[in-house]
Amino acid sequence: MPVPVSQMWTVSTYVLRQKLAGRKQYPLVLMLEPLFRCNLACAGCGKIQYPAHILKKDLTPEECFRAVEECGAPMVSIPGGEPLMHPQIGEIVEGLVARKKYIYLCTNALLLKEKIGLFKPSKYLTFSVHLDGQREEHDLAVCREGGYDIAVDAVREALKRGFRVTTNTTLFDGANPKSVRAFFDEMMELGVEGMMLSPGYSYDKAPDQKHFLGRARTRRMFRAILSNRKKEWKFNLSPLFLEFLMGKKTYPCTPWGMPTYNVFGWQKPCYLLQDGYAESFSELLATTEWSKYGTESGNPACANCMVHSGYEASAVDAIYSSLGGFLATVKGTFSRYRDDEALRMLEEPVAAVNPLVQIAVAETLQETRV
Repeated sequence: MPVPVSQMWTVSTYVLRQKLAGRKQYPLVLMLEPLFRCNLACAGCGKIQYPAHILKKDLTPEECFRAVEECGAPMVSIPGGEPLMHPQIGEIVEGLVARKKYIYLCTNALLLKEKIGLFKPSKYLTFSVHLDGQREEHDLAVCREGGYDIAVDAVREALKRGFRVTTNTTLFDGANPKSVRAFFDEMMELGVEGMMLSPGYSYDKAPDQKHFLGRARTRRMFRAILSNRKKEWKFNLSPLFLEFLMGKKTYPCTPWGMPTYNVFGWQKPCYLLQDGYAESFSELLATTEWSKYGTESGNPACANCMVHSGYEASAVDAIYSSLGGFLATVKGTFSRYRDDEALRMLEEPVAAVNPLVQIAVAETLQETRV
């Protein structure tokens, strides 16, 4: 089982309470960014492109706790930047554990062995280690040779000490489906609790724009990767979201499902787009023009997005919205998704892996067809 029963129960009862109360806009996961600075400079990342005076800023533990309590979501994801660079990250995590929030501390793991003494194993704390595939693919994606080996060594250390560990993988155009499937095998052998997946999203500030996937290519790639799956593979995502990636389900975006709080405040409308900020979570809900966002809105900035921060909450909501959604989830939990065409896709030639590189002019992505 990829997550503890207590976490599943907490999330399930929370969502059902929102349903019974008639709330249509409720948060599932708070994306808490306590800083933007990082010890990597990935070409596909738009977080470290801020000026130096912004990169020096940190949220205080008190600001983090206030945001968590105001939002009320049962889970907190701590991305960045690199959270382990925050001088008070141990205090922040300790405070969230005391509040019985399920925390996913997202890290590239370069500092994990050095900083692991700041934390205590808990069912509420998971290290979500960023690994973008096998050794060569990961090192090219993060623009650092040796990054994979450091991260895997840190995962082993965290598991040995009794911590929960998952992986978080972002896939870009040109990813080799056979290599990704081999990566799944490696992670299961390593002993991680589960794996998270998401297609790369074209941050406006990202130096490299040409490797981001359009929707049709995303569906085709994930169909090849996730069909005919092995029973040993464990994913830390809802089965319906994985079906969404494969093109078997369609959902509207739920941008308020994973709201973002960072050094600027509550980010409108979501983790990926910056169209202003609100001073409170209630103001974020009340003043954001939600109809302007999501693929169905016609907003070109949303045209190709299939990222978990917008659609995982949609899939979870679908589970509890009807008996059909619940039954589809049960079926998806045990399905291997036999697909002969997807097997043939795995044998198609794949272009040689090339590093993500900075380009002079960002290329505009449009909805693509295959």
